[in-house]
Amino acid sequence: MEPDLHELLRSLRVWDPAVTDLPPFETDTAPAEPLALFTRWFAEAVAAGQDEPHAMTLATADAEGLPDARIVVLHGADADGWSFATHAHSRKGGQLAARPYAALAFYWPVLGRQVRVRGPVAPAPEREAQADLHARSTGALAAALTGRQSAPLGSAEELARASESAWERARREPGTPAPSWTLYRLRPQEVEFFQGDARRRHARLRYRRGEREWVRELLWP
Repeated sequence: MEPDLHELLRSLRVWDPAVTDLPPFETDTAPAEPLALFTRWFAEAVAAGQDEPHAMTLATADAEGLPDARIVVLHGADADGWSFATHAHSRKGGQLAARPYAALAFYWPVLGRQVRVRGPVAPAPEREAQADLHARSTGALAAALTGRQSAPLGSAEELARASESAWERARREPGTPAPSWTLYRLRPQEVEFFQGDARRRHARLRYRRGEREWVRELLWP
């Protein structure tokens, strides 16, 4: 018998106290700029045991304006922006070329927190992309060398052959470049921090980039 989706959905609980702690969010004392608060929240998610806290949803739009989303990994966040990487010829790479604007979303359920980031996206210099790739694991390089991301695949065997060849090359030549591998940076125009509350009095603090400084404002949950 197939599972009943609606019954399963009704059985689930959000922010079970057995596994989730909902800390208070003192918005009045939040930093003047969002990167400092993001770094603090990220460190707290790591300390709380959140699985894969660097995983984030990347939302883009294609040339017709139709939305798309997928999970990627954060490669860094600094004054230049939030960074992630992919092949320039991938679906998301093509979408960013057509519409260089994106949104990111982090969800850390162990603390009932979300962070949302929106802004324009630009590729980093190629040397930075290659340096970022080669600072990662052998598997990351092998995946990049396998290439043809988002292209139609004839069979699982075809992928296995290409992947095995890429793994051999990555082990043999760890400095091998992957020309299409691109590091992207999202320069935030808006960053929102969401802290869940057991009584549904959720705290939402949004930063908006002004001409000289960030503007902070509270939002209704």
